[in-house]
Amino acid sequence: MEDITKKQLFLLLLLVSMVTGVSSAIIVFTLLEQAPPPITQTIQKVIERTIEAPKEKLPPEVIFDLEKAALARDVLIADIAKRVSPAVVSVVATKDIAVMEQIMLNPFFNDSFFKEFFPEFQAPQVRQKGTEKRQISAGTGFFVSSDGYVITNRHVVEDADAEYSIVTNDNKKLPAKVLARDPLRDFAVLKVDGKNFAAISLGDSNEVAIGHTAIAIGNSLGEFQNTISVGIISGLWRTIIASGARSGPEELSELIQTDAAINPGNSGGPLLNLKGEAIGLNTAVAQGAENIGFAIPINQIKRSLELVKTTGKITYPFIGVRHIYITPELKEKMKLSVDYGALISKGSNGEPAITPGSPAEKAGLKEGDIILEFNGTKINQDNNLAKSIQSGKVGDKVALKILRDGKEMVLDATLEERK
Repeated sequence: MEDITKKQLFLLLLLVSMVTGVSSAIIVFTLLEQAPPPITQTIQKVIERTIEAPKEKLPPEVIFDLEKAALARDVLIADIAKRVSPAVVSVVATKDIAVMEQIMLNPFFNDSFFKEFFPEFQAPQVRQKGTEKRQISAGTGFFVSSDGYVITNRHVVEDADAEYSIVTNDNKKLPAKVLARDPLRDFAVLKVDGKNFAAISLGDSNEVAIGHTAIAIGNSLGEFQNTISVGIISGLWRTIIASGARSGPEELSELIQTDAAINPGNSGGPLLNLKGEAIGLNTAVAQGAENIGFAIPINQIKRSLELVKTTGKITYPFIGVRHIYITPELKEKMKLSVDYGALISKGSNGEPAITPGSPAEKAGLKEGDIILEFNGTKINQDNNLAKSIQSGKVGDKVALKILRDGKEMVLDATLEERK
């Protein structure tokens, strides 16, 4: 073979490069034609198909049923609002307020020396010019019976010196008398003379579950009467410290939380279910938050309402013991023989375990006793002692099964009124 010149070598390399480039282009083109599209395009197609799939797959009869169900819910809520609104009222408080006026007087009229040198000097002074009735607050309430019983929050009617009236949905103003204010819960009962009032049925708050629809009605901001908002039950068994009452902050427990808008002025209005029943009494809203409101479960209120109707006041029975509930962990820690019951013990700040002069002391209960049963019902965290006591009435005699020094015994106690 003859030696290849530099020129021939250069031409050979150039030819090889051209052939290689053309081949590569053909291969790449073929692969692109056969390969899937870019990943972003693939995701877009997947998203498009995912979004469009229901429209393509849902049969017309299913779409019709869904639309019908949505329309039925709207019609149902509108019907509840129409039926219930006449029973919801504004609760207005009025009071004799001093009327002040400004006058010009010589401040030295009792001082002869200054009055001699400044006889014409006058300065503005404020004095009272009688009194007049003025509205001092406004909240919400609702009729719970056709004969004029109205319930609301205690903080709406807590001024004992004020006069109260209700304004109905058709703008009739009627005088109302405060029959009772609950000493433990933010609840009060009013009475309006008359009959055949529209009333709201009381539901069962024990059936309420997170996610259920909630409808709130109230006198928002004290001026937008019977404002209706819709949401869901957001939480249960909430405990909050509520402020804004004249008596100061108070702890409210076992509350229903909802995202249905509750505004100032809604206090005392009903929280409804889709049956149009009151399942709660709107009482508070979280400041600085979006749609976090709270209502007192209606089952907490039923007992107090019946007491007002039968006795004219709200009372709570008590025994007079401080206690902690026994758990398997506490049993192990304290080497106890039982893993349930209420262990009578001192308070965290050394408060006595047994209240002096209480039914517990009279019955012979002692610190260190474990209350196992209340009237035959086992005591534990789910069926706690406080709930068992509140299920009774003042004057009831109850049997307490206790464990003392490893021995079981039964002591009888009489429930007394909590002061």
